[in-house]
Amino acid sequence: MTRYSIDPERHELIATWGTGAGDLATRIVGLPAEAGTSVLLSLARALTHLSDAAWRTYTHPASAAASQDPNSEGWHRAEERKAFDEVPGAITRPNLPQGGMLDVSYSPLAESAHRAGRALHTLGNTDLTDAVLAEAATELAGVESAELGDLTGRARQAVLLSREGASPVQVAAADRLLQQNPFGPAALLTDIDPTAAAVAAAHWLAAAAEVTADATGHSPTTLLRDADDIEALPHETPTLVLQLLEAGTSPYDAVTGLVRHALHIADGLLPDPAGLREQLDNLDDDLAQHTGPDTDPEDTGLRLTPLDPKRPARDLLEDLLAGIHGCQLLHEEYDEDSGADEAEDWDDEQAERHQDRSRERFARLVREAAAQHRDRLT
Repeated sequence: MTRYSIDPERHELIATWGTGAGDLATRIVGLPAEAGTSVLLSLARALTHLSDAAWRTYTHPASAAASQDPNSEGWHRAEERKAFDEVPGAITRPNLPQGGMLDVSYSPLAESAHRAGRALHTLGNTDLTDAVLAEAATELAGVESAELGDLTGRARQAVLLSREGASPVQVAAADRLLQQNPFGPAALLTDIDPTAAAVAAAHWLAAAAEVTADATGHSPTTLLRDADDIEALPHETPTLVLQLLEAGTSPYDAVTGLVRHALHIADGLLPDPAGLREQLDNLDDDLAQHTGPDTDPEDTGLRLTPLDPKRPARDLLEDLLAGIHGCQLLHEEYDEDSGADEAEDWDDEQAERHQDRSRERFARLVREAAAQHRDRLT
């Protein structure tokens, strides 16, 4: 989200937001010299809350909810998205106290706009109000662009967010980047929505696992544990994704399901009570060993989600790319065409050339496998 702050030295309203490559900042408007710090901070805080609420409609789209029935979670999300249209009017004509009472909107987005409007009403500066209106329009347009898969301008901050859904435009863009470099080019982490990038990466991990399984004779769902013996890898999550794909789950459903589960946990919800009960039933013995006042949760190995709930989509993407790398490591050890039998006689330069050739051969095979199963992404 975009954060708004007051520069007390220059007396300006400042906006800052993150991108995959770092943070950006811009000056919104100069502030009235006579304005008090308290009301200015109230304005900045209200605009920050407005941005947070607007971007939540992106990370938690109505389409990702289980139901759209009246008063369901999906219905409330759709209503909040409709509140975009209320923002200009709330900023210019906010609810004001009357007779000691104040109407408060049920919509976090609309109420943030009303709070900004009340601060502007107190300041009574037309130029400032016009600048805030334009800034709110820019921020909302950034969310709308991200929804369409266009992550340029203000929408670039979407690359730092975890979304329950994935834009087909962004999935296709990620797939093209992986076609160029199946190991994951830097642009995959800096220019693409991480949930969409993870959907494409799951497809390419499945292709990499297929190629490696053919070379090693191992099951695609067990080989990453073997790769972990070569180099330490976060193999649990990519193995889980491979198991889901083998069971017939699409890359889209596998990735968005895991991200949605982690986001619900981050929101303080219990997304799968039955699954948690089953998990606990299977761990009765372990729980008996790890129950007590001195128990360190990090020592139990028990997790509500395999992903980092603060950044689940990015965490999943990184693990899937690590899985592709792990497949390549294992493939190189078993590949009969690699010429590795002569490795004892190689100097450093020869070993490096061999490694490059091995990666190129593996990448070519993975591209072929990915092309054969292109329907996974449709």
